[in-house]
Amino acid sequence: MDSTNQLIFFCGLLLCAAIFASFLSRRIGAPLLLTFLGVGILFGEDGPGGIVFNDVPLSYLACSFALAIILYDGGIHTPMKNFRQALRPALILASVGVMVTASIVALGMWYFLGTDPLYALLFGSLVASTDAAAVFLLLRQQGIKLKPEVANTLEVESGVNDPMAIFLALTFTAIILAGGMSGMEGGLLSVPVGFIQQFGIGALLGIGGGRLLTFFYDRVSLELGLNPIFALASGLLIFGAANILGGSGFLAVYLAGLILGNHAYRAKQVVKQFMDGIAWLAQLAMLLILGLLVTPSHLVEDIPDALLISAILIFAARPAAVFISLAFEKFTWREKLFISWVGLRGAVPIYLAIIPVLLGVPGNFFNIAFLVVLVSLLLQSTTISLVGRVLKVGEAEPEVDKPKAAPTPA
Repeated sequence: MDSTNQLIFFCGLLLCAAIFASFLSRRIGAPLLLTFLGVGILFGEDGPGGIVFNDVPLSYLACSFALAIILYDGGIHTPMKNFRQALRPALILASVGVMVTASIVALGMWYFLGTDPLYALLFGSLVASTDAAAVFLLLRQQGIKLKPEVANTLEVESGVNDPMAIFLALTFTAIILAGGMSGMEGGLLSVPVGFIQQFGIGALLGIGGGRLLTFFYDRVSLELGLNPIFALASGLLIFGAANILGGSGFLAVYLAGLILGNHAYRAKQVVKQFMDGIAWLAQLAMLLILGLLVTPSHLVEDIPDALLISAILIFAARPAAVFISLAFEKFTWREKLFISWVGLRGAVPIYLAIIPVLLGVPGNFFNIAFLVVLVSLLLQSTTISLVGRVLKVGEAEPEVDKPKAAPTPA
């Protein structure tokens, strides 16, 4: 009984501390992701809290739930107009861009660190996705208003690039565990087949599930308080069903949220407000768990490698991915450079780094991924405002009509 009460107490204390810390971070302009991770570390094994937490399977399960909810909420709050406007560039960034990023990071690790190519490709996949949600929070805090084309591309990219990074991470993990491509069932053909299966099933279930949800809300009147609970339960149902059938649950839940969020129904405002609060809770919980899972004293030996990988990622891989992906899109070179710089890494790379650890792949994936995210947040988030001003990518202020001067007397 005492242990149960202590667990409840510490959960409440952690959440309250994180929320209070977020208030302080807004005052000083610090990134919220870094603040929440910091609270988890302070309560962890090497911090004043002294909580020893090393349950990797539980962390993966909890973070999977949290990420599904975050993506579901992201879909719900994305206007369809913005989605359609940015769909083509965002999809290219989320597919070609992620693969280019992973490849260049892997090439750098192989050349400079002598890392085995498969292990390097796996790590490149772990850090290939961006966290544009953190970017938008910083842009709002620092007063940068982007042009709609740039803002929408970053927003949609953040919703659809995680499934690609997850697919690549799972694929290279499976190849390593199989002892190489020759050990994979189906050989080289299994990769494109797996890609089509993951994204095909994910897209079908996401669109179909979203349509069923709108059909239900149009015809069934629930108690007002049950509407948001049903929406959340349905999102998790779609996520789980897609994964069970071999598809991408994260893509499915994002698309379902997108369809539901752009449909008019009686309880829409209640659902959106509820999902916004639950998404904040999910993000808090995810970052606190990842912070607790980190042992700072174990990170020291990985700092040199992490700094090198961060430099490759930030100054070579991400810019190359953006300029290649958007080569035929109507963005100026300044906008492409800005999109490159604001490709912040967030909780997803740390979450993905749990996969090889969970499946027994040797290597310091988790520690290095954590350090790379830390460098990205510290360097890029603190300079976004400056880079935006230098590149002049903000939306132009509307011109104010000046009063006509009085006629000069003859």
